[in-house]
Amino acid sequence: MKYTGMPAGMWMLFRRSFRDHLVSVLGMSRDEAERVSAAAGPKYRRIIAKLPEFEKADRFKMNIVNCAMYSAFVLSMEKRPSVEELTDYYAAAMMTAPMRFFCRMMGRRKFSEKDIRSMQATAALRAADRNPYSWNMEFLPYPDDSGYEARFSRCGICTLMRELGLAENIPAMCHLDYTMAEAGGACDFVRTFTLASGGPYCDCGYRKKGS
Repeated sequence: MKYTGMPAGMWMLFRRSFRDHLVSVLGMSRDEAERVSAAAGPKYRRIIAKLPEFEKADRFKMNIVNCAMYSAFVLSMEKRPSVEELTDYYAAAMMTAPMRFFCRMMGRRKFSEKDIRSMQATAALRAADRNPYSWNMEFLPYPDDSGYEARFSRCGICTLMRELGLAENIPAMCHLDYTMAEAGGACDFVRTFTLASGGPYCDCGYRKKGS
């Protein structure tokens, strides 16, 4: 994957937040946070360089780019925090003001005809059949019209982070689904299984508020 474009843009948007929350969430000194951030940049570019280009219709490119950034910062830490600490850190680093605005905009379109068509198209694409760093999913509407489930059988985050030796830190990324759904305001996020924890699939359920 080329660094120019989305990967470079995401680094510019989130680097400072990832650095600053090393201090405010993980309790690092300013000097230590600067050192980690400086080391994470080259690691991030190396991770991006090993990834294949995503198909134009693949909606999950941003997910793997975020995973590369998170992984680069974790790999640059001298002492690895707990999964619980990294869960709080990743959520705080990602949920910047622009990201919260993005979630609210996505929440307004949740369950619209366009949203449903997009989910159906993603399910039909099965991008992970051709790209191990992408996702395969089924689209499963709830029979009572209260929302839908996206059920994933392949996960690019699991593939990449296992290759990087970070398998135990995957749940910190998985939990952001709850945070983003809450910020969107349109649905409650529900989940029973994750591939990261050895489940048969990842179920991402989006249930309409008040249903």
